[in-house]
Amino acid sequence: MLGLKLPTDPRWVNIVEMNIDEILTDHAYCEQKAASTAISLIISFPEYTELTQEMIALSREEMGHFKMVHDRIIARGQTLGRDRKDDYVVALMKFFPKGGSRTNQLVHRLLYAALIEARSCERFRLLSEQLKDKELAEFYHKLMVSEAGHYTMFLKFAREYGNLEEVNQKWKSLLEYEAGIIRNLGTEGRIHG
Repeated sequence: MLGLKLPTDPRWVNIVEMNIDEILTDHAYCEQKAASTAISLIISFPEYTELTQEMIALSREEMGHFKMVHDRIIARGQTLGRDRKDDYVVALMKFFPKGGSRTNQLVHRLLYAALIEARSCERFRLLSEQLKDKELAEFYHKLMVSEAGHYTMFLKFAREYGNLEEVNQKWKSLLEYEAGIIRNLGTEGRIHG
């Protein structure tokens, strides 16, 4: 369903299990950044009313997810660690050229967001199926369902606002590019790393 060209190596879950506190901190920041992306889309493209309405709801939901993850960190007797650069997102954002028409800029941002949500969904599925901590596995199952909805929403908007054939070709190319990025990651306790 997600269309990802390279699945995550299931051994990634073993790395996560040895670094649960690290993954929770990384996950918390991913949720913050997702909320920030939604707000940024509102600021940059306010004339797209339906998108704006959905991004208002999404920013609230993502901050709710941040709180849920932060509460888990606190319950584990930890504090939120410092944010680190997300090598996956940094590499992904190099795919589309900067500039271009407002429509292209919007479509590119929507496609990036869709792919990040798709990869998060795939990783959350692995965590929900393989974590030994059943409570945490259930937590990730709930979030996986949410991420799948976000992925489809972003992709739907990209296809609605751009030329459908062009958007589908860009999506296909972006998926291929992302597989190359993922091939070199997956050795750290990070959501995308």
